[in-house]
Amino acid sequence: MRRRVMNGVRALRTPILLALCGLAPIGCVSTETHTKTLTELSAANKKAAQQAAELEALRKQSEAQAQQLKQQLAGLQQNLDQEASQRKAAESSLSQLRSEIQQLQQQADALAREREALKTRSEDLQAKLDGLEREKSQLNGELGDVRNQIKDLEDKLASGSATAQSEIAKLQGRAKELESESARVAAALEAERQRLKAEEADKARLAKEQEQLAASLERERERLRAEEAEKARLAREQEQLAASLEQERQRLKAEAAEKARLEKERAAKEEEIKRLTRTQEELSRSLRDEIEKGNITIQQVRDRLTINMVDRVLFDSGQAVIKPAGVKVLKQVGDVLKNVTDKQIRIEGHTDNVPISVKLQDKFKTNWELSTARATTVVRYLIDHGGVDRQSLLAVGYAETHPIASNDTEEGRSSNRRIEIVLYPKDLQQITGKLDGGAPVN
Repeated sequence: MRRRVMNGVRALRTPILLALCGLAPIGCVSTETHTKTLTELSAANKKAAQQAAELEALRKQSEAQAQQLKQQLAGLQQNLDQEASQRKAAESSLSQLRSEIQQLQQQADALAREREALKTRSEDLQAKLDGLEREKSQLNGELGDVRNQIKDLEDKLASGSATAQSEIAKLQGRAKELESESARVAAALEAERQRLKAEEADKARLAKEQEQLAASLERERERLRAEEAEKARLAREQEQLAASLEQERQRLKAEAAEKARLEKERAAKEEEIKRLTRTQEELSRSLRDEIEKGNITIQQVRDRLTINMVDRVLFDSGQAVIKPAGVKVLKQVGDVLKNVTDKQIRIEGHTDNVPISVKLQDKFKTNWELSTARATTVVRYLIDHGGVDRQSLLAVGYAETHPIASNDTEEGRSSNRRIEIVLYPKDLQQITGKLDGGAPVN
């Protein structure tokens, strides 16, 4: 970039020096003019170098930012991958927990069924036990009756009755049968009681196991809820990371687009300066005679070109009508400016601080009217006879408000009475668009 700017400055300096010295038929210009021109070129050179350094620093900064953004993007992608792995592991753990809870629920259901069966069986055993108790009570009643009968028979035996003796023997046999049956019923009753006790113990054990399973099931449900909450948190974090990643991508894309836009504008600016330099060279060749006389100076600073004409070149004193010699000069200027389509052209009228004379005040009340009339006259000539696009032209009268020298001397006042033609850029985006695919700009 800097090399291109330096080459442009050298290209600018060469035709000016040739116009000032080498091509002049009547010799070189004054040392003062030469020195002033070299000073302006040196200043333009330094400014171009500074702008080139700034552009290079901006390019390096953009590259560093782009690299940093790429690293951040890679880090975010890695975090997103880790979160996805954690989420996958959590989903696997959650699935396993659901399977374990389902198994525990099945076990709890089986225990509940077994407990219900034991309850039914316990009720059957209790009914059977109650029946045995009733049978025992009945047998005890019968045994009491038999014993009473035996006592009665013993009483009869004591009285010596043989029939009673036989009856006693029968009753004693019956009593033994009843005692044996009572013992059997008592043993069965004790066995049923022991079995019922065992059943109650099993029932209590099953109830305890069911409580343990219920507690374990509740713990698993709590863990499942915690896993669900963790899964939701991971999903939210993944969404946030994805949003951040997309944000970084968009920002990186915007940075790249901005970098491309700046590069495009820089290229357009360089091309614009090159075209302006060619315009300056053409004007210097065309107006060489007036430049050598000191009546016209041309100065280019980056993307602005100023043609400074002392008023005597175009107008007589106090007049706003172009004189014949001025028409010739303006025709040469118009031949160059009509080919300039990428610049706004401002015609500026300037005067010294001497008030308008009384005899001219019926035409121009103040220097404002005179400077504006002269600028408008030049614009009208460039449109009507120079072929310059009217959309590019602008007329401005500054009177004595923009002096370039002191008004205390005649020489200074002569310098301040001038017409300046200033070429400055139009919208840079329009220029960039033309470089992209529009018609070439001359």
